[in-house]
Amino acid sequence: MDIIYPVFTLVLFTFVMLIALATSRFISVRRRDVNPKLYVLMAGYEPPAYVQKLTRNFANLLEIPILFYLLAVLMVALKINDPMLVNLAWFFVGARILHSAIHITYNHVMHRFGAFLVSTITLLVMWVKFIVIVG
Repeated sequence: MDIIYPVFTLVLFTFVMLIALATSRFISVRRRDVNPKLYVLMAGYEPPAYVQKLTRNFANLLEIPILFYLLAVLMVALKINDPMLVNLAWFFVGARILHSAIHITYNHVMHRFGAFLVSTITLLVMWVKFIVIVG
């Protein structure tokens, strides 16, 4: 099942972002940019912007992509190996990585929104194509 490759790529990227987030939190404490008590309950103190961006970006990677993962699981379970869906999956993953890259670097809201919109529309097209195949 070819869908597993874009799925694995997004999973791997999510872990990379998790490592970046953990590192940024460690650095924020080491630099004394934040009181370590913040990370006990994630309350009471405000983390620096570089930690906030990574925190929010990691959360983004666990929101809309869950619908991507669900679709991939259904494709594997139903033994659907449609080349168009796989190509769209790669496009979705690329758009999500672009969204993250924008978010954690220069963070221009309209550019970030554009990448988000492209990825979300791509995922919607994937779901419609999937329903057409199984219907």
